[in-house]
Amino acid sequence: MNYKVVIFPAAKLDIKEAALWYNDKQYGLGKRFFNAVNDEVYKIKQNPHMYEIRYYDVRTALTKNFPYLIHFSLMSDTIFIKAVYHTSRNSSLWVIQN
Repeated sequence: MNYKVVIFPAAKLDIKEAALWYNDKQYGLGKRFFNAVNDEVYKIKQNPHMYEIRYYDVRTALTKNFPYLIHFSLMSDTIFIKAVYHTSRNSSLWVIQN
């Protein structure tokens, strides 16, 4: 199946803030983080059902080399990226906020 990906503005902000934080630590690291997220989104798009549901209808995917989970839902042929959270953060806070 050919899936469409929609990234919520809040998730885009999560990615941007994390990339800026990593770039402050080491030049170029932010871009590597951004690429890791893109690579994982590509994998999600190929087979979203391979990721288990963590809560409600939300599935998560771990980025390679960075401790971030991509939180997404699947509706019909569309994948909705809702958040990109550091694994040390409590995802229930995100659930309450959204």
